[in-house]
Amino acid sequence: MRLTLGLAAVVLGAATVEAIQTITAVGNKFFLKDGTQFFMKGIAYQLTPDDPLVNEEQCGLDAALMKSLGANAIRVYHVDAKKDHDKCMSLFADAGIYTLIDLDTFDTYILPNDPWWNATQYKRYAEVMDTFIKYDNVLGFFVGNEIIAQANQSNAAPYIKTSARDMKAYRDSKGYRKVPIGYSAADIAELRPMLQDYLTCGGNSSEIIDFFALNSYEWCDKTTYDVSGYATLQLQAKDFPVPVFFSETGCNVPGPRLFEDQGAIFGEKMVNDWSGALIYEWIEEENHYGLISYGPKVAPTVTGSNIQGGFTRGGTPTPVSPDFNNLKSEWAKVKPTGVALSNYNPSSVSTRACPTSTKDGWLVQGNVILPTLGETYTGGSSPTTAPTVSGSGSAAAAPTTTKNPAPANREIAGMSAALVGVMLFFTFWL
Repeated sequence: MRLTLGLAAVVLGAATVEAIQTITAVGNKFFLKDGTQFFMKGIAYQLTPDDPLVNEEQCGLDAALMKSLGANAIRVYHVDAKKDHDKCMSLFADAGIYTLIDLDTFDTYILPNDPWWNATQYKRYAEVMDTFIKYDNVLGFFVGNEIIAQANQSNAAPYIKTSARDMKAYRDSKGYRKVPIGYSAADIAELRPMLQDYLTCGGNSSEIIDFFALNSYEWCDKTTYDVSGYATLQLQAKDFPVPVFFSETGCNVPGPRLFEDQGAIFGEKMVNDWSGALIYEWIEEENHYGLISYGPKVAPTVTGSNIQGGFTRGGTPTPVSPDFNNLKSEWAKVKPTGVALSNYNPSSVSTRACPTSTKDGWLVQGNVILPTLGETYTGGSSPTTAPTVSGSGSAAAAPTTTKNPAPANREIAGMSAALVGVMLFFTFWL
């Protein structure tokens, strides 16, 4: 039986007296308006390619179940800036759920092998920000997702940094709330340390990202903190200058998923430096990462208002067993308190040096001058100049033909960059 909107409102506590608190980034932590540190227990949420935040009834059903799971955040990879999101955003806020929104669209994301940052991209990113900035439960904006997924693509990094710089400047010029703006990276061992340091280096706060997020599938049950690779992730995140969190995680090999990594992320070894995790993903699809299902798989040729790619994408959400309850149990165990803003000294974090190029594939040589709006990459980067550029870059970025990069395990015991290519099914759909 479908949950009616009226019942959903009761379940979610729609008649809340107090609005949801806003969140800011200070040093390497997120804080609620009352000074309490915020830790993410979130989910990747993209039911349909275009925008999952426009169907009030569906948002009500999903938000109610997410609340029972213990979630307090969702990530949405693609939205339509022209649509009305008031009702869905209100329903998620009433459930105590924050949102992280990707600013790029299908035709404006930065291309890894032919990067540029132009007026069309700027305008479309700004439109998404204009649409969502008014909601108090917007926790952050992403300027990109896994743009760099192979060792030879790191020359795109200055364009990622430039997009963050320009979107922060746009946010501030409009007098908007300082919603953090960051990047979601692929977990590539040869690039991860350099990329996270590069995006936060240089000493100019207006040019760096406000948070760094990682799509990592290193912890595949059963394993341990040391064997999984989390010990290395923690070493590289210790006293990082901005908040760090997992923007995707939840390895499904061999399955079922036990989510025992949540105990490590929120435990004493990592909790001082990590701000939580977003589990991939809400809906069950071909890749079998779903926490819920809206119905059995059907033939790919079957069509319907809520059917795409052989899966129903709307209706009453049914937990996938035992994964849903395993995650619920793990989240119930972890209750980090963190530090109060009044007792936190942000100067305790460490600003990293801009990395130099390496033989393993990091191509950006130190603190290069960032490209300006309209510059297109045509050559290498040196310490004193921007990437070699040409043209005005006035045309829109052309979308790739690869869709919906569903993440498999991007780096398990040092997996190769070639395997990462298999997973591009999700990056450009989401």
